[in-house]
Amino acid sequence: MSIPNLFTMKLPRRWILPLILLGGIGTGLGAYTVYMSRAYSYLSDDPSACVNCHIMTPYHHSWMHSPHANWTNCNDCHVPHSSMLAKYYFKAKDGLYHSYVFTLRNEPMAIRPRTESYEVIMDNCIRCHSQLNREFVKTGMISYTQARENGKGKACWDCHRDVPHGSISSLASSPNAPLTPMPKSPVPEWLNNLMK
Repeated sequence: MSIPNLFTMKLPRRWILPLILLGGIGTGLGAYTVYMSRAYSYLSDDPSACVNCHIMTPYHHSWMHSPHANWTNCNDCHVPHSSMLAKYYFKAKDGLYHSYVFTLRNEPMAIRPRTESYEVIMDNCIRCHSQLNREFVKTGMISYTQARENGKGKACWDCHRDVPHGSISSLASSPNAPLTPMPKSPVPEWLNNLMK
């Protein structure tokens, strides 16, 4: 018994319209979900994309008022820069994890990076401050793995605890977080006016 080829198989005529309708509905719902969730914003390096999730507001606010805000954005510290593929793979993997956690309301009271993220963050500290480490303070360069697992030194934040997010532990500990500009609503103005 052979398996029929899907490309040469003829569908009954009565199935064509329902399949087109189902395809249109699926495509429309998918496009609507991408638009309302601002999924496209995560392809950029714009820090306001991080505030799409309200739980990130205190972290965005603290970064915005730190010296790092003049020189960096969130991705400068939180994603690898070894290649474009590595950057977007890491962003996609982290983004899927974040959406899973936030959708199921499993976020911890205090958000901390995962082990893999700590490694990326420290690599980026070293990448940006290489001249400082090698020429001025002569601390040298060690990786997060060397610092934590092998005990050959300290992670950057062991000494620089408040860089760049300060001592924020949750939304509750950041009363000025609502001052952070929230992203523009994806609902068109004409639709908002209709609803009034």
